[in-house]
Amino acid sequence: MKPHAAPGTIVAADLPPAETLAGTAPNAHPGSPSSCSAAPPDFDSAMFRSVLGQFATGVTIITTRAANGDLVGITASSFNSVSLSPPLVLWSLATQSGSMPVFQANSHYVINVLAATQVNLCLRFANNKGNRFEGVPYRLTDSGIPILDGALAWFECHNRSRYAEGDHIIFVGEVERCALNEGPTQTDPLVFHGGRFHTVDGIDGVD
Repeated sequence: MKPHAAPGTIVAADLPPAETLAGTAPNAHPGSPSSCSAAPPDFDSAMFRSVLGQFATGVTIITTRAANGDLVGITASSFNSVSLSPPLVLWSLATQSGSMPVFQANSHYVINVLAATQVNLCLRFANNKGNRFEGVPYRLTDSGIPILDGALAWFECHNRSRYAEGDHIIFVGEVERCALNEGPTQTDPLVFHGGRFHTVDGIDGVD
């Protein structure tokens, strides 16, 4: 079933067939650059997760505000940069997420990059089913979206576009404002690798 798409959303079904994009015939042999479809995977989901887990990522909490005024926040490690001009970033959310309707509909959200000292906050926004913001210090942007205290950095984004791929929606945000933590002490980033939380250490002899 095709996921519901908000107005202005570009979904995979709206794009031309792969062979049209590549300018090739649909019977191109597998393994060639012009092949128009992937071969079936030779691994199961558990193996895929294990292999993906070897790619170390930062951790973010993405915040927004629902139409009724409620604050919404989720933990995500799928954040990445896209473009410097215009300034674009991306992240993804499972189509079955309870927060999906809010993020699909809203015009803005904030991506908070977590510090190593914020593991408990990360877990709270990943697992807590109640009011995730209760007792959490934050300040609001001009559009009323939380910036979490102690985050290493933050990006306030216009909800530029959404793309349906597999069991996730990819969100592309156009950054309107961003900043670094300018507190008196600088902390290391929170890193997720191999199913565990880490932080980073410099490599001797490498600047």
